[in-house]
Amino acid sequence: MAHSYIRPNRIWLKTHPEYSEKWVQNLIAQDPSVLGLGDLVLRDQERIHPRAGRLDLLLQDPDTKRRYEVELQLGATDETHIIRTIEYWDIERKRYPQYDHCAVLVAEDITARFLNVVSLFNGTVPLIAIQMQALQIGDNVTLVFTTVMDEFSRGLVDEDEDAEAAPTDRFFWESKATKATLSLADQILEIVQEFDSSLELKYNKFYIGLSKDGQPFNFVTFRPKKNQINFEVKIPKTDETDVLIDSAGIETLEYNNRWGIYRLRLTKEDVKRNPETLRELIRAAYVRRMG
Repeated sequence: MAHSYIRPNRIWLKTHPEYSEKWVQNLIAQDPSVLGLGDLVLRDQERIHPRAGRLDLLLQDPDTKRRYEVELQLGATDETHIIRTIEYWDIERKRYPQYDHCAVLVAEDITARFLNVVSLFNGTVPLIAIQMQALQIGDNVTLVFTTVMDEFSRGLVDEDEDAEAAPTDRFFWESKATKATLSLADQILEIVQEFDSSLELKYNKFYIGLSKDGQPFNFVTFRPKKNQINFEVKIPKTDETDVLIDSAGIETLEYNNRWGIYRLRLTKEDVKRNPETLRELIRAAYVRRMG
């Protein structure tokens, strides 16, 4: 059966009688991944900044805890929105210096003048420019987001800050990952409880940590995925630890030098084959946590 090609028509939301900036904002809030910046999570929407207005969207990377201050603009970029984008970024980074922040401007038309001006200070202000196109096919409308200017530098942040601010439950993680990978956290918790039987899993929106008597007690953390679990252990990087992990055949992600965290990618087989290796890593992290 032959398939016919239907050419979409670009529509301009700024002058459209039905679609508004609020409509776009809600769509991104429901699924931040449409921006093409990764599997981000909504942190806040229309965040009030005294004497500076409202930040359209505050998004966060659940793995690295990088925050994105997102300003939306229908139509072409202008000076007011450029200033506003940078101002929101500056307010947030000063208010929460423990995070790495990035300004994001989303507009229907990213002009050459905008790119020329922003490129002068993008080394100082990490800023991403995303062009948004609204395309209509019949009665349906879709949005296409294209990054036309990326930030120059990115970083990592500690993960202990949001345990109280963004609690969730086990069902959230079973939906986000799978019951099978979440069970890997249960198996590793059994090893953790060999050192302190009162420790329990604490479900947060961005990661799964530990709690003791209802309070965060994180020396290891978990980030379940669809087919494996990212297991993070807070211990200094040493040659001995590197050899221990390598000899077990466990896949490692980049070591977080800023916060002293080994990041391991574990499958079901890794957990089954290497309880002693995991026990050694957990013991070292527990002793360090206890001081």
